[in-house]
Order: sequence, then structure tokens, then C-alpha cells
Amino acid sequence: MPTLARPETCPDCTAPLDGDPGFPVWCPGCEWNLLVEPAAAPGRLTPREQRRAARAERRTAERERAVRARSELVYEQVAGGSPAHRDPAVRLAVALAGLVHLTTLLVLAGSVALLVGDAWPLRVLGAVGLLIAFVLRPRPGRPGENDRPVGRAEAPALYALADRVAAAVGAPPVDVIVLSDEFNASFGRTGLRNRGVLTIGLTLWTVFTPAQRVAMLAHEFGHAVNGDHRRGRWLGFALRALHEWYRLTVPERLTASGDHYVLILAGHLQRLVMLLVNGAVAGLLTALDRLTVRSGQAAEYRADALAAAVAGTAAAQSMLESLLLGTTVESVLMRRRNRLVRARRDDRADAAELRADLVERVAAVPAVERERRLRLSARTLGSVDQTHPPTHLRVRLVGQRPQVTEPLVVLTDEQGAAIEAELAPHWERMSRELLRG
Repeated sequence: MPTLARPETCPDCTAPLDGDPGFPVWCPGCEWNLLVEPAAAPGRLTPREQRRAARAERRTAERERAVRARSELVYEQVAGGSPAHRDPAVRLAVALAGLVHLTTLLVLAGSVALLVGDAWPLRVLGAVGLLIAFVLRPRPGRPGENDRPVGRAEAPALYALADRVAAAVGAPPVDVIVLSDEFNASFGRTGLRNRGVLTIGLTLWTVFTPAQRVAMLAHEFGHAVNGDHRRGRWLGFALRALHEWYRLTVPERLTASGDHYVLILAGHLQRLVMLLVNGAVAGLLTALDRLTVRSGQAAEYRADALAAAVAGTAAAQSMLESLLLGTTVESVLMRRRNRLVRARRDDRADAAELRADLVERVAAVPAVERERRLRLSARTLGSVDQTHPPTHLRVRLVGQRPQVTEPLVVLTDEQGAAIEAELAPHWERMSRELLRG
């Protein structure tokens, strides 16, 4: 099949096109081919199918307009200097979280009351209730399958950098650093002692420049001081409990058959009750998410401002833009996985080469492709995840603030080399896991 030639001028505005052959061609002037629409399915739709598709398209467009309006409203409020006061929606979310905790306490108290009773069937119910209360207890989030904690004695240089950045932000020192295989980073509190946990994705750390690493750390530590309610214990524990409720109330498929009409009827009734409870839990999770999305996005903007203040405006902006390069990282991993499968060779040599390949490929992404991905964020409201504002708005707001050209924290070559030496064993292990997929 012949390869289609890349156009030299834009078909819409006739502007000259320039770009790397390894990336999609598009026009920065009129945004021709910015978003490649999926090919239409073969065959003609019936009138009924056309009406159904049109309704679905309208609903999707309405949801997108609502999300865009909400995101732009939060952006305008933060850009306008609105104080970080308590959002009325957050107050309602806090109240709903209180109901969740109260329900857990009622289950616990009722179970204890049943256990001290005289009737053994009630004691059995009490034991079951205690088990349920134990499952629903407030607890920290679960680490990822490949997450590995690193202690201070094992990585003193990394902790020294983290402590410097935390002090510059005004946050307490981190208690533990966890290494992850994800192209992401996060900060949160865990346990009854409210220990600070910083999670660093090694692929993200690998492709970031020293200044971007400082900006990333400053952003994450910013969540310790920016009033992000979602990362607090009250709302966080409630959300985790609701996720457990949802998992426990998923109705199972009925297996009873034959002439056991009573069992079949009881099974249908049980399934109906579980469906209702599961739907109510899902609705409560959705409500909490919508009630906290505005305050959560505002907190992300404030964390970005702290990143710029500590690492400099240019470093903060480039760090945010590099978050859009996750597909480039994944393409490198996919290519190397396929190479291993075809060659049937051990992955140790590839693990040693992977770091250099990732750094080279990300650094080689041309400016026109980085601009395309930033504009795609504006077109499709692309973000790190649903809890973050669109990336293009984050970059824009950092650029609109007073420019910071003298960073408070600088990662020197010597310090960076010491950190790389500490992370080398972890990178070798984790890269092999990444290559195995």
C-alpha cells in the first residue's frame, strides 16, 4: 500500500507546513488536522439509529460545555485573585462525608450491641457487622502493585532535595518517599499519624530536567499547604470507605435454577436490594466528586504558583507542558517490549538502555509537536486526570503571574548525580517490570 505524501502547505489556509516526520502534520495558523477525527463506521445508519446517534452527540456536547464552563470559571476566579476561602460546595461535601463516617460508627455500635445479646443468631449478625465495620474503617489508600518505599538512609540525597523544596514551600518534611512506575507524581497523607507520603513516578523523574524536577516537587509539596480538602483525612477516608461500599454491594449473578422457587425469589430480592444500595453509593461518590471539583482545581492552580515561586516560571511551565508527553514515553516502552518479544532475549541490556532512550526521545519532541499537544488540551480539555484543571489553563495562569527568574532551589549537577546513583538500583528493577508490561 503506497504511503501518502505529507502536504507541504495547509489545505485550508495554504500556509507552509513544517514538522517532524515522526509526528502528525498540522497547521498552527488555522489548526488544520489538529484533532484527527475517527473514521466513520462503514454502512448506512437507519433513521432510528441516526436519531439515537444525534441524541448521544448532543448529550456529549452538553456535558463538554458544562465541564468547559466550570473549568473556565475556576480559572477566572483564581486568576482574579479570589481568596482561598471555603467553597460552599465543599461544606456540603464535608457534611456528606460526616454521614459516611456516622454510618460506619452506627454499623460498629449496632454490631457490638448484637454481640452482647443473648440470642445466638443476633450474635452471628453482630460478628458479620463487625467484619463489615472493619472493612469500612478509615484507612490510607492502597499502594500500587509496583510501588516501592525508599527510606532516608537509602536515599539521603533525594530526601535532602525534598526537604529543601518542602522548606521553600513552607511544608513539613516528607515522612516517606515512594517510587512508582507511573508517569505521574503525587503527595498525600496516610494513617492515623497523618504521615506525608510523596510518590514519584520514575519515568517522569527520568525525562524531567533538574529544574523541572524541582518544580514537580514544589507542586506536590504545595498540596500540603494549599488547602486541598480532597487530600485531608476527613474527605479522603470517606471516599475510600465509599469505594469499599461500592465494591461490597456489587450484586452477584444468580445461579439458582430448577424448581427452587423460594431460593430464586430470595435471590432476585437480594439482587434488587444490592442494586439499589450500589446505585446509591455510586450516586454519593459522584456527588462528592462534583462538590469538590472546583476547590480541587483551585488548589492545583495554587500548587502551580508555588512551583513557579520555588523553581522559576520557565521551569514550572515546561514541567506542566512535559506532562503532555506521556504518549511519547509509552511509545518508547511499547517499541522496546515488541523488540524483546521478537528477539527473545533477556531484558537486562534493554533496561540499561531504556533510560537514555526515554531522555533522548522526549528531548527530541519538536516545539511544533509540543504546541500541538498544548492546543489539543485546549480543544479537548485534556488534563492529567479528572481532578486536575486542563493543562493549557495551568500553563497560561503560571505565565500570567509575576515572572520568577531566580529560583529558590536549584538542583546542581553534583546533587543530581548523587540522586541518580541512589535511584539506579530501583530504576533497573522497575524498568524491567515496565518492559515486561
